Amino acid sequence: MLRIYKTESNGRLVKLKRISSATHSWFNLVNPSGKEIEEVSSVLKVDADILRNSLDADERSRVELDEGVFSTIVNLPLLDEDGNFDTLPCGLVFTTSNLLTICSRDNRILSSFNKNTAKTFNTQERTKFMLSILYKITQFYLRYLAIINRKTERIEDALKQTTSNEELFQLIGIQKSLVYFTTALRDNQLVLEKILRMTKSPATSKILAFTEDDTDMLEDVIVENKQAIEMVDMHRSILEGMMDGFASIINNNVNQIMKFLAAITIVLSIPTMVASFWGMNVGVPAAAAVYGFWIVIAFSALITLLVIIYFRKKGMF
Repeated sequence: MLRIYKTESNGRLVKLKRISSATHSWFNLVNPSGKEIEEVSSVLKVDADILRNSLDADERSRVELDEGVFSTIVNLPLLDEDGNFDTLPCGLVFTTSNLLTICSRDNRILSSFNKNTAKTFNTQERTKFMLSILYKITQFYLRYLAIINRKTERIEDALKQTTSNEELFQLIGIQKSLVYFTTALRDNQLVLEKILRMTKSPATSKILAFTEDDTDMLEDVIVENKQAIEMVDMHRSILEGMMDGFASIINNNVNQIMKFLAAITIVLSIPTMVASFWGMNVGVPAAAAVYGFWIVIAFSALITLLVIIYFRKKGMF
């Protein structure tokens, strides 16, 4: 899907219908068809491979400057309807007069730049617009990390009541999401720092004109991204400690149960052993006694009681 937007002189964001008339516009490609990629590539004079690379789910973040085209790939955070977190590569491509974003899936970050928020960005100020997108990405990472933190606390409270497999699987899912976030944020950090170094390059200034305010904003984005990295690392450490702690609790519970069952088995085997001895088809003590049966029962009960008292002192019960 291809959408083309342009900010007019009065600040309104309008959607353009003709691709040929777009200048100082924002081309937003979401899961585009091959025909749309070829059309945009032809009009903007951008290599189609640059656009296709942004659609690869395994593509790493990077920055390229080639033949008057500045392109970068960054990773966006995703939150689906089932509450699962993931990351998504997104390409930002700059020509001499237009900005293009391309993703394989629709997402809340780029969708937040719309007519209702048109006052916060301007497609004709492409550098500031790019920095606004990068800043929004770091904000969403921090927002999703806060959601993960609340979700982890709820699961922790549930696990204190019962160590069911469902909660453990949820923790494993969160741990997996944090690994994705860590990799994406570290790659984005390298991209941001490289862009900062490129701001002083004459070749970059022909496409993206960084003012002093733009450079300051980029540095703010870098600081926010570093904060997100530190938060992810902190959450991963807490989660790993929590998983280890609950694994130890589960193992301890299993050991307690096995110890209890072993003690019960020993206690129940005592009357059986005594009865086996007196049940042999040979002469045994008290065989001719009138109260021989009750003597055997009392003897079994006494030994069983002594064993129970011993096990209680040893913490077996």
